[in-house]
Amino acid sequence: MSERPVWMERPTLAGNALKAAVLIVITLLVVLPFVSIIATSLASQKEIAGAGGLVLIPLHPTLGAYGTIFQGGVVTRAIVVSGGVTLVGTAASLVVTAMLAYALSRPGTVGARPVLLLALFTLLFTPGIIPQYLMVKQLGLLNSYAALIAPLLISTFNMIVLRSFFMSIPRELIDSARMDGAGDLEILTRIVLPLSKAVLAVIALFTAVGYWNAFFQALLYLNDSSMWPLQLVVRQYVLGGAIVPGSEIASEGGLPPPAESLQMAIVVLATVPILLIYPFLQRYFTRGVLTGAIKG
Repeated sequence: MSERPVWMERPTLAGNALKAAVLIVITLLVVLPFVSIIATSLASQKEIAGAGGLVLIPLHPTLGAYGTIFQGGVVTRAIVVSGGVTLVGTAASLVVTAMLAYALSRPGTVGARPVLLLALFTLLFTPGIIPQYLMVKQLGLLNSYAALIAPLLISTFNMIVLRSFFMSIPRELIDSARMDGAGDLEILTRIVLPLSKAVLAVIALFTAVGYWNAFFQALLYLNDSSMWPLQLVVRQYVLGGAIVPGSEIASEGGLPPPAESLQMAIVVLATVPILLIYPFLQRYFTRGVLTGAIKG
């Protein structure tokens, strides 16, 4: 057992109690909103009115709000759209970003410096809404799912992180592969990417969250409400309690569920997928975030 460093004070009972109290308070501040959202989605109109809008413990929970938002098929279709855009967009983004980062990390790549400077320039000066819209329109992507994927395809920040990690891979590995006759594509797929699982997992998580939560692109580029992703449907439900075109708000007895229950139920549906994915990538998260922070 290692001895305590001289400069480190021995913890006191009061200090440990204070740390525990602070952690408990922070945990409650983080957890209670989620609990309240789930509880409100299951509560009745009487319980919501008695609690002032947000319920912590529903005494008579009901799934009426969930049944209602799935009844018209709008939310189901939106979930499929968001899932498809997230999967395709994340996969395409990883492929394009990894290829660009690898090309910019290899010495001697023709045009590497101008391309890198151009990418860094986009971090300082981002295009406005009107130029983006005109570009999407010029490419003929309006009212198509490609308009939800293409504008977010490459993140300069993710590319810089990948490039830095690729540059930290020992050059002897790549040189030995070249001596064995391997080309750049084979080196990337069989040597570089297998060594980059941690950072790729973190970038995949960031990219997937970005695609899943994006709604402004759909609001800007899609005219057909049947193509809306889940987040735009959430926006229509939550902001002012607007009803999505094509949805049917009805429940048992012909009475609609409370508006607050509908809003919280769809927020739960929009949040749960990311919460389910994160535990599978957690073991890579710390290693990926700290990539390049420690040398030697």
